[in-house]
Amino acid sequence: MSRRGAGREGEPPPAPEPLPRPALDSHCHFDLMDVPVAEAVAAARAVGIERMVTVGVDVDTSRWQVETAEQYDEVYAAVAVHPNEAPAADESDWAEIEKLAMHQKVVAVGETGLDHFRTGDDGWRRQEESFRRHIDIAKRSGKALMIHDRDAHADVLRVLDSEGAPEHVVFHCFSGDAAFARQCADRGYVMSFAGNVTFKNAADLRDAAALAPADLLLVETDAPFLTPMPYRGRPNAPYLVPLTVAALAEVRGTGVAAVADAVTATAARVFGWS
Repeated sequence: MSRRGAGREGEPPPAPEPLPRPALDSHCHFDLMDVPVAEAVAAARAVGIERMVTVGVDVDTSRWQVETAEQYDEVYAAVAVHPNEAPAADESDWAEIEKLAMHQKVVAVGETGLDHFRTGDDGWRRQEESFRRHIDIAKRSGKALMIHDRDAHADVLRVLDSEGAPEHVVFHCFSGDAAFARQCADRGYVMSFAGNVTFKNAADLRDAAALAPADLLLVETDAPFLTPMPYRGRPNAPYLVPLTVAALAEVRGTGVAAVADAVTATAARVFGWS
C-alpha cells in the first residue's frame, strides 16, 4: 500500500496464542507503525513470528527499511518505487533502487506493479514503465519481485509475460479470486495473503486461499493496515500474523502448524533464507 500515514484507531489488539511452529510476516511497513521497531519485533517473536520483511514505497522509505534491517537479525527489507509514486519517479530513483536492491539484507524488489484504483489512466503508462524497470532490477539483482496489484490483474500478467518474470514472483496482499489464483499458480507465482482474507466480504479471496498450492503460499500483515478480524480498523503489526495463519488453516482444511510450515518453506525458497 502507498505511504499515507498509519490512520489506524484504537488500542492495539491483544496478542494471539503463539503459533505451534515458527512463521513470518512477508510484508509490513515498520516506518508507518506507531511502536518502536524493537517492541514490534519482540512482540512478533513472542508469538512465533521469527522473520519480518519491511517494505519501501519510494527511495527515502526504501533506504529507511534497509537501515532498519541492518539493525535487527529478524528484519529484512524490500525496496521499490510504489506504483502510485511511479508517475513522479525519474532515472535517479530507479538507479538508487537498483543500488539498494544489491544489499545483503534486501530480499525483494517491491512493492512494484500496477494500481488502477488510486492512479488514474493518465498515470498508467508511467506505472507500467516503472514496473518494467523493477522487473529488470529484480532479475539483475537475483531478488524476488514483490507485486502490488490493485484492479489490474490482467495487465500485471501481461507485463510479466511480455518481460519474462524473475525466478521468484510474490503477489503481495493477493486480491484475486480462484480463477486468478489458478493463473498465478500455473505460472509458479507465490500468493501472499493478508488480514483481509478474514473479512466478511472476502469469500472470493478465501476461495483463492483454499486453491493456492502449499508451495506457493505466503502470509503477511501489510501492517499497520488490514488488521484481521475481529480487530479490523485497529493498528496492525507482525504479532497478529497468527490470526491470518489460523484463517488460512480453516479455509484450507488443514492445521495451523501445516500452514506455518508451508509459509516458512516458501519464504526460505523465495527470499533465500536458510
